[in-house]
Amino acid sequence: MMLGIVAGTAAGANFLTGGNADAAVAALGAALMIYAGLGLGSVRFKAPPHAETWLAPLVGIATGLITAGTGVFALPAVPYLQAIGLSRDQLVQALGLSFTVSTLALAAILTRGGAFPLATAGVSALQIVPALVGMVAGQWLRGRVQPAVFQFCFFLGLFILGGHLALRALY
Repeated sequence: MMLGIVAGTAAGANFLTGGNADAAVAALGAALMIYAGLGLGSVRFKAPPHAETWLAPLVGIATGLITAGTGVFALPAVPYLQAIGLSRDQLVQALGLSFTVSTLALAAILTRGGAFPLATAGVSALQIVPALVGMVAGQWLRGRVQPAVFQFCFFLGLFILGGHLALRALY
């Protein structure tokens, strides 16, 4: 799956670095709405273990293409990783690895395409601080809110954000 993410991101490099910024933003909005809709609808997929050998690379390539076009790493990797029945800790580790590979592949593709000059890497790295603060705040909040309520608010927020992005890009 990880090699598929890299290959898909490389294959879709022109999506983000090309002249179709509005289309990429609309696609990002649509991807977020789809993911949120699946979560709000409590859609759960199951992938049999024998299918992982051929399904994982396909999911990786599709995730890479979506990453290249929208900058979103979640689809279809997250539903797939949930579908293969990992334990909670395994799922968190797999998601972290998937997001890290996606981030590095996207950074390399954007750098090669001139859309991410290395001079801005330091400023980008500074954004880790508010991201970590948000992560700690999210962990604190998650521990104090019922899981179903947290999940509903999370997916509803993603759906609203996706709708806003899609509409903004189209109009």
